[in-house]
Amino acid sequence: MSLLVGYTATPAGEDALALGVRLARSRGTGVDIVLVLHSEERPTVVPTDAGYERHLSQLAAGWLREARALVPADVAAQTHLVYAHSFADGLLETAETLGSEMIVVGAARHGLLGRFTIGSVASSLLHVSHVPVALAPEGTRNGGMERPLTRITCAIGTRVGAQALLEESIKLAASGNVPLRLISLVGVDLPGGHDDPEVLRVGAAHADAAATQALATLNEDAEVTTEVASGQSIEEAVTRVDWDDDDIVLVGSSRLAQPRRLFLGSTAAKMLHELSVPMVVVPRDAATTTVGE
Repeated sequence: MSLLVGYTATPAGEDALALGVRLARSRGTGVDIVLVLHSEERPTVVPTDAGYERHLSQLAAGWLREARALVPADVAAQTHLVYAHSFADGLLETAETLGSEMIVVGAARHGLLGRFTIGSVASSLLHVSHVPVALAPEGTRNGGMERPLTRITCAIGTRVGAQALLEESIKLAASGNVPLRLISLVGVDLPGGHDDPEVLRVGAAHADAAATQALATLNEDAEVTTEVASGQSIEEAVTRVDWDDDDIVLVGSSRLAQPRRLFLGSTAAKMLHELSVPMVVVPRDAATTTVGE
């Protein structure tokens, strides 16, 4: 299995490719670089120009060759030119056909605070994808593809889907042999005040229980740390946590998601607007077992 990179000949496409390569190297797998063109069978009131279609296909093939040339020799890469009614549809259909384990796309961020702005493609994927979706923030390409992942951060709460999220985080940490940090969101999920001692105690116990499960799965030399995120809001809680440039954070899908599908919930959306590190959103029952979040 490999990671599918939704590629465009834009900075956002280069960001997605850079993150995809880093994730693939960490997981010991390859990348499928997919560029989607509008379907030739799309309805239109303007007659299709066959010459223009050929020219566009040739351009797209050239963009894919350039993208493939950027991938380091130690990472296997295949390119695919796909026709579909939309970019998101093309990525989802191709991921299904190839059996991809993750879809990686660029998510630009703008403004003085450097927050994410999710485009239509990422938004569509974050509401219907059957596999985890990784979002590469603007500028990921500048760090290069050779930099290894240095830490996996899993932000877990108590809602349906947390077990799948934890298992996905453990798998990513194990495959890349990188430290795993577990951040409990119980301090934000539970009522009673963000700095209430009992809430913080419950959050710490929740994080420790997750760490015990992780250590039972990872090798004996694995590094697993825990933190409790607390604050009057999720935005305040995540900004209280220290983040490194090479962190990748995994968050769960909303409880509103259909089985084996994503739906970007309010917690993940708020985190996305506060953080500038890559984020992976995991379907609530993506793992082999499903116990609650």
